[in-house]
Amino acid sequence: MSSTRSASPVGPTRILLADDHALVRRGLRLILDAEPDLTVVAEAANGAEAVEAATPEAVDLAILDIAMPRMTGLQAAREISRRAPGIRLLILSMYDNEQYFFEALKAGASGYVLKSVADRDLLEACRAAMRGEPFLYPGAVTALIRHYLQRDKLGQSMPESILTPREEEIVKLIAEGNSAKQIAETLFISAKTVDRHRANILQKLGMRDRLDLTRYAIRAGLIEP
Repeated sequence: MSSTRSASPVGPTRILLADDHALVRRGLRLILDAEPDLTVVAEAANGAEAVEAATPEAVDLAILDIAMPRMTGLQAAREISRRAPGIRLLILSMYDNEQYFFEALKAGASGYVLKSVADRDLLEACRAAMRGEPFLYPGAVTALIRHYLQRDKLGQSMPESILTPREEEIVKLIAEGNSAKQIAETLFISAKTVDRHRANILQKLGMRDRLDLTRYAIRAGLIEP
């Protein structure tokens, strides 16, 4: 896939930084811009903005906060992977959470960086991603080994998401407490269409109500617990 990446052969890695907290973005930008081989060329306050800004002509690496409004970092990572597979991806998170970590890998991320140690790990993660290598913090390595051994023992493969990106978007908005009318306004669709999606989602997942959907959204990394 490296042939699709239009990074300049000379010059620093061009980084898109997406986090809904301006102070966090500012702090991370200071860390990144202090390095001669890294430069932040764009910022985004939510996942949807990140997807729009992530063009292979302008960006080599996207660093995405896992929990953002409108579209999560995981959802944005999936969409960026689909639109611009040459852009490398890193997920930032406050949570040392195995489910989030595995979802990040499935979304196409090269690594999962904990915010609590970003000042220590982020630079290494960026450089590993640009070398085409995964970045795994110690807890993630343990989780990966445990998961592999358990999967091998049970003869299981990792399940793919059965929801479409639009359905995931609606589950996230439902779990955040939005009404059908609010969701319709946010997504520019009718309330009737929202209700139809909700019914299809409940049927697909074998669930009954908003509470079940909220639990699912937390497990899938669509919202923070």
